[in-house]
Amino acid sequence: MALSDAGYVRLLVTSLGALSFVLGVIAENKKPSAGTIIQFKDTVHCKYPHDPTIALGSFSIVFLLLSSIFGVVSIFYPYKGKAVPVYALQRSPALVVFSVIAVALFFLAEGLLMWATITEGLHRTYNIHHNLNTDCPTAKTGLFGGAAFLALDTSLFWLICQMLTLNARADYELDDDEDLKGKYGQVMATDYTPGAVHVQPSV
Repeated sequence: MALSDAGYVRLLVTSLGALSFVLGVIAENKKPSAGTIIQFKDTVHCKYPHDPTIALGSFSIVFLLLSSIFGVVSIFYPYKGKAVPVYALQRSPALVVFSVIAVALFFLAEGLLMWATITEGLHRTYNIHHNLNTDCPTAKTGLFGGAAFLALDTSLFWLICQMLTLNARADYELDDDEDLKGKYGQVMATDYTPGAVHVQPSV
């Protein structure tokens, strides 16, 4: 059975959010706790193992961004070719609240992922230190993992927003149909005059 428009959007949001989560967790597990210290006379060189932490973090950032983009699209997409005005969606307090939470979670998760990835990249780029007591640090432990779970939460909240959007659309279409029926009934009542007698002219 073919998926509907809502099903395709839901699949995209879920898949991309899950990928962001999985890559973030793997990045956390692959990240070394510290680099190897190579002592010289006046400097310390930090040698880090060749691992995919930075690449995994970067892909996790991209997938979370795409998941959230499709999450926003799921709210305003004209399902079945019928667009719904924004004010009709704003009538649903739950949709407004969950949309705000989803956006806040997205910025928090994206910020943590970017912080961890950029920090890890800087540590590996600037790996020569004049401080002889350096311990060759890496990104803070738990950043990738925490951001990964926030990315998963973000995609789940976007799914809730889509369900609330479909409910708000259904309510709007029902109200629209009732208004049309009311106007049609008024027109019929105006055209029909009870008690009117039509006299057939005699020949």
